[in-house]
Amino acid sequence: MARIRAVLFDIDGTLLDSNDAHAHAWLDALRGHGKNVPFEHVRSRIGMGSERILRELVDMDARSTEGRALTERRSAVFKAHYLPDLGPLPGARVLVDRVRSRGLSCVAVTSASSADLADLLRVAAVADLMDMVVTSDDLDPNGSVGLVELALERVGADASETIFVGDTPYDIAAARRASVGAIALRSGGWKDADLADAIAIYDGPAELASRLDDSPIAQGIGEDMVGGARFGGLRGRRTAMRGGM
Repeated sequence: MARIRAVLFDIDGTLLDSNDAHAHAWLDALRGHGKNVPFEHVRSRIGMGSERILRELVDMDARSTEGRALTERRSAVFKAHYLPDLGPLPGARVLVDRVRSRGLSCVAVTSASSADLADLLRVAAVADLMDMVVTSDDLDPNGSVGLVELALERVGADASETIFVGDTPYDIAAARRASVGAIALRSGGWKDADLADAIAIYDGPAELASRLDDSPIAQGIGEDMVGGARFGGLRGRRTAMRGGM
């Protein structure tokens, strides 16, 4: 098994309890533009990124005049009305601090903008623990390199030496495209079936922090584990204890 050198962290739903807040901010912005969308349709797409959310929900180009205005409105609403009430998920800072104390690089990787990420990291209480950040602003809109691939380039680690920690099936899919193993956290509100391609699943950052020594972060992963094979049966044991999900 390859030794892990870098851990990529999603923020929303992974370290910060913010997924519902993002969904409500989108709803407010959409309604302000005369577009009524059910909450469930928005909530299930949190984590996709603004361009895909607008395209799938209202068939709107995020780069259009209206698309840019709506996205900016969503960001303003989120910061003014929802961000002040948010806080880190239990164990978020402890998890990142313990990973960092092992000498591993900690990288924040998110589809949020750079301006939004600064606030998210501050509220999640991990801003000072991240060695690097990669946001949607860093991507070439005409390029084929995704956020995880770009993070690998910048941190200087191979895919086999890296783990992505996220909370949505979109996080896991992004990691798989880069051949990076993904640890999933249930803290974002998704069921185990939605996170089936993760190499391990934990309830949230607190559980992962408490079990770090026997996790893929400490033990490393084999190439055959990326894309669905489970690490040490963790998912099976947790699901059985909870009666399935």
